[in-house]
Amino acid sequence: MVLLQQTNELPVRPGGGHPAIWLEDHVKQWADSVLDEKLSFVPLRSLHGRLLKKQKPLDRTLQFWTRSIPIYVSYKFCQLRTQFCDKESQEKVWEDQHEWAADKVHSMFSELGGFFLKVAQLVGKPDLAPDAWVRKLVTLCDAAPSTPFSVMKRVLERELGVRAVDDLFEEFHEIPIGSASVAQVHRARIKGSRNYVAVKVQHPGVEELMMTDIRNLRAFAAFVQRFDLKFDMLSVINELEEQVGLEFDFEREARSMDRIANSFSVYGQQKRAPVMVPRPIPHLVTRQVLVMEFMEGIPILQLGEAISKRGFSPNGAVAELAKRNILKALTEAYGHMILKDGFFHADPHPGNILINDDGKIALLDYGQVKELPNDLRLKYAKFVLALHAGEPFEIGRSLEKLGVVIGEKIETDPAAFLVMASGMFDTTLPPGHTKSIPFGEGSTLEKFSVKNFPKELFFVLRTVHLLRGLSVAMDIPYSCAAEWKDLARQALCELSEKPLPSSTSNVSRELSWKRSKWKRPFFAVGTSLHGCCKFTFLQALLFYWYPH
Repeated sequence: MVLLQQTNELPVRPGGGHPAIWLEDHVKQWADSVLDEKLSFVPLRSLHGRLLKKQKPLDRTLQFWTRSIPIYVSYKFCQLRTQFCDKESQEKVWEDQHEWAADKVHSMFSELGGFFLKVAQLVGKPDLAPDAWVRKLVTLCDAAPSTPFSVMKRVLERELGVRAVDDLFEEFHEIPIGSASVAQVHRARIKGSRNYVAVKVQHPGVEELMMTDIRNLRAFAAFVQRFDLKFDMLSVINELEEQVGLEFDFEREARSMDRIANSFSVYGQQKRAPVMVPRPIPHLVTRQVLVMEFMEGIPILQLGEAISKRGFSPNGAVAELAKRNILKALTEAYGHMILKDGFFHADPHPGNILINDDGKIALLDYGQVKELPNDLRLKYAKFVLALHAGEPFEIGRSLEKLGVVIGEKIETDPAAFLVMASGMFDTTLPPGHTKSIPFGEGSTLEKFSVKNFPKELFFVLRTVHLLRGLSVAMDIPYSCAAEWKDLARQALCELSEKPLPSSTSNVSRELSWKRSKWKRPFFAVGTSLHGCCKFTFLQALLFYWYPH
């Protein structure tokens, strides 16, 4: 192994060129051959082809690993390469890397679908991912590949107990108005009614595919957590697994919609409710089909275009006021749900937020909801007040009570700890930052590692980050901790007057659908880093044994 000299230049290979650049280029060439040709080794001839066709989870797992590993490795080589460049060159190298990787990630996510569409929602945020990634992944938030209507028609007829869709609906639009990871939505009108309804239909077979995706991501998260990211990713994946499993029950989703709608109805008796919630049609709800009120409006990220059509500048004072009012209403709604009710809509990505002509906000898709026990809600309310006050040591004590374990002592750098805590749980960003940088310097997790993160808090964290993404996209900076301080005080007063049983939500009980169902011997290797390495080696052998 040749040691690199302590200079700004890399030693030159005998054949010319720098080793890091040469390795990076070869990794990308290999990735292009694997990704762009769509894994031609997977539909193998004769017996092997038939076996893989029967083992669709195996096919999916092979595709995930052979697509994700080259992308990951290319980033590591790029990271090495930038250490020997000046600042201006570093920015150009990273920009080129992000553009290349964004195409590969978008291709993988769009073709595999399933849980990777949810990953696109998590990652494709203006304040988190590189701009190239956001431009690509944002298209998958509400425009995921749809299932043909001929297939969905059979699901509708079976679930609703009708011989034909026309027996129930006067009008049914076969082209979906939106498609996501679990289901797609059609516009329709029930016979005898003048009002339109939204019909949400589950993609057939998606449940098994998504659970396969989660197992693969758990193995990948174990690797990244061990070598790159100082954050408890496995707890996050476990929480996602539980919640995603519950999303396949549309009857549960209908109950969640009614519960949140009723809460805002009571709230609206005192003052205008900050958001509108669609109501399900009671006799047209099954486990795989959900018929509900149709909400008119435009996606929140198209607000600038709508303002322009009305003759106002999208960057003017009128537009800024409209955006600020919308963000304030959304933040108020989530503060009410999280701190006052302890039961909240946990999926506020842009595709689920509509703005109607009157400026009212419609909040859609209640497949992901989370219930916080009273004792956890009490601790989180205290944390919000500490975060708003900006006291690092009080924030640290509050996080400890919440179950967040920080690997380093706060005394080493209180200011950096405050930046990390705000970056995790507030919609503000550190001074001079417009996004988090996963691999570069300045990451909020660079100095303080999070060794344990309670899974019950993950959807609170995700909600804050999605709200921050909207804030960055609209260029309206604000602090949710500041907006929630009064709600936190009210929650503390109410909770201190009642007993605080350490009850858990119904999630764990409803989850009897049972991890055991999915524990197949073949996928057991994905539960540890050791198994991950063995499995990757197996894939490499398959790839080179069966070239195209």
